Amino acid sequence: MPDSAALPDEKLLSRAASYIKGCKRLVVLTGAGVSKESGIPTFRDKLTGLWEGYDPGQLATPEGFLKNPPLVWKWYDWRRQMVSAAEPNDGHRAIAQLQKLVPTTVVTQNVDRLHQRAGSENVLELHGNILTFRCFERGHQALDGVASGLDEPPICQCGSLLRPNVVWFGEALPQSVLADANKAAKLCDLMFVVGTSALVQPAASLPHIALDRGAIVVEVNPNETPLSEDATLFLSGASGLVMPQLVRLFEALN
Repeated sequence: MPDSAALPDEKLLSRAASYIKGCKRLVVLTGAGVSKESGIPTFRDKLTGLWEGYDPGQLATPEGFLKNPPLVWKWYDWRRQMVSAAEPNDGHRAIAQLQKLVPTTVVTQNVDRLHQRAGSENVLELHGNILTFRCFERGHQALDGVASGLDEPPICQCGSLLRPNVVWFGEALPQSVLADANKAAKLCDLMFVVGTSALVQPAASLPHIALDRGAIVVEVNPNETPLSEDATLFLSGASGLVMPQLVRLFEALN
């Protein structure tokens, strides 16, 4: 985690905190950068150890699953164990605290449910979650938990293979979740875009929907992204540093 010297200018932080004070509906859109601060690698990170040399993009497709179900299952089991061992960071906790102070919808591209473990409610999971399962052929949800350490996918009660409850490359997002996210973006007057590359669609369009409706958009990221030029305010820094500071400044205004 970067030290406090990596925080944005105090005037910029105060300006962002004042936006929170004036808002009635807040949306927080989060991406892989937030989870990375809890030790969970992103898809853009090079795989190491047992999985070095594999392409995550090939392991995260329906075609890859059908070609080699045990391989894909074991990779997701490895990821699931990593996620289960991770802990929410200060960024997750600050976002959960914001929900207690301002009407807030959390929209996340992450599949680890660390937001919920930090205390957030009303979380829209655009890409599903890695901790639950569904039938590959028919899509219905698995009713019981699935043990870790299995070498191949379990069989659903209908006879199909079970798969992780995530959105793979080439698949559509859950339509009801996407509809709720679009509605939240249209109705909010403030959106924080935290730890996302602003490259993956359709999540990348949500800040622009908010901007088009007149909302303020604040981006929090260590590096600039394609959104940075259009955002109302860009705060350079890790979410685990910036978000807690914003909450403290906002609480001081009240």
